Amino acid sequence: MATRAIPPHPDVVNAEMFIAAPPDRVFQAITDPRQLPQWWGNRGMYRITKLESDLRVHGKWMTSGVSPTGDPFSVSGEYLEIDPPQLLVQTWIASYMGSLVTVVRWELIARNNGTLLKITHSGFAGNTEAARNHEEGWKRVLGWVHGFAEKGETIDTRP
Repeated sequence: MATRAIPPHPDVVNAEMFIAAPPDRVFQAITDPRQLPQWWGNRGMYRITKLESDLRVHGKWMTSGVSPTGDPFSVSGEYLEIDPPQLLVQTWIASYMGSLVTVVRWELIARNNGTLLKITHSGFAGNTEAARNHEEGWKRVLGWVHGFAEKGETIDTRP
């Protein structure tokens, strides 16, 4: 199960989960344009339909998706740090968050024949609602990547 925590005056959301798959596998799941749209989302909820990625420092990335009502959304940014398969740091600019620019840090730590995946999402500037929404979102995302990396579960095959 994913763990998460928001400080009382949120600027940062932290989440982590152990995944019984090697860091290389998890890193590919979160960066490969062919893989990420297979697992990021859920039927009856939002889902990512496309990832465009220039996976290099200062390279740009963008996901496109649809909401439960079919409305389009996007999240984009720039890669700030990349050290495969241990680290990925990227800015996060979501169409549903106005002009707020945040930073997501993915740490993949090899542990017990698997990966401890730690996410730190910072820069909410005291926007409690955005932090709480992302706290719940990261909990779901960790569950989805867990199922995909360990068992190959996709949006369409996940129970």
